[in-house]
Amino acid sequence: MPVSYQTIGADDDGQRFDRWFKKVFPAVPYGALQKLLRTGQIRVDGKRAQASTRLEAGQKIRIPPLPERDDEAPGDRPRKSSVSDEDTKFIRSLVIHDDEGLVVINKPAGLAVQGGSGTYRHVDGMLDALVDEDGVRPRLVHRLDKDTSGLLLLARSSQAARFLGDLFRRNRVTKTYWALVVGVPDVRKGTIRLPLGKTGAKGNEKVVPDYEDGKDAVTDYAIVDTAGRRVSWLAMRPRTGRTHQLRVHAAEGLNRPIVGDGKYGGPDVFVTGLSNKLHLHAYSLKLEHPAGGEFSISAPLSSHMAASWDMFEFDPKDASDPFDEEL
Repeated sequence: MPVSYQTIGADDDGQRFDRWFKKVFPAVPYGALQKLLRTGQIRVDGKRAQASTRLEAGQKIRIPPLPERDDEAPGDRPRKSSVSDEDTKFIRSLVIHDDEGLVVINKPAGLAVQGGSGTYRHVDGMLDALVDEDGVRPRLVHRLDKDTSGLLLLARSSQAARFLGDLFRRNRVTKTYWALVVGVPDVRKGTIRLPLGKTGAKGNEKVVPDYEDGKDAVTDYAIVDTAGRRVSWLAMRPRTGRTHQLRVHAAEGLNRPIVGDGKYGGPDVFVTGLSNKLHLHAYSLKLEHPAGGEFSISAPLSSHMAASWDMFEFDPKDASDPFDEEL
């Protein structure tokens, strides 16, 4: 197919470029469109365009030779789902956002993101149930601990996966977690700087403070609310992404372990009247969308944490961002 030109008609005035392109060229996968936009091969009135560009009637669109289905990355090709009807219904019920570039699910506590020794039911094993209209399976771009609930981001294409993965690697994603901790920190708002290392045999590893050989680990935190001196609702914002970072920083950095975290907090973390599950929730994400522009999203609390919030009369709807002010 040679270079061609399309003129935007009155009916498409104000439409996003990616949606117009999908309508006109339905066989071209979204990942291929992203590449064409990123390399400047598609032009709107001679200028580079973004997926989110709003079109105007009369604009002239330069369309380069378009890739065939065989030009897709192998991981972008359609695949047949092997997910049971029950798990298909389950994983789809977790989706709280879905667009051409990414999918977001609200993962429950206790569900692993990937398989491992003795783990047979996990998010990765259900992703065939979330294929797009071209049959392309979304991809994992980051992780959550099995016992942590909340936001898990998935990429709709290999290009989006590379883009999002790079954001996470460069710490360009603002992540806010909510935690319920035992007691009340001495300082209401601050930053925990505690290097972390691993100890123990494989399969029984534990993360510990390690000032000599540990990796830098930094977490901002703030008290959102308290129930007397019994428990505190914390907002935690990791600046680094170490294994079990928030759990160890709460237990060792603040001396206020997360409710339900027996691994790092001992028996005192099991509070009478509350679920024994870990009370740590990936509440919000803010990042650049693969198609351009800022993207932000938050997830409702998991059921066991919502019950604890009700017990202490904490209202998640009234929570403002405690990090709006400088630490």
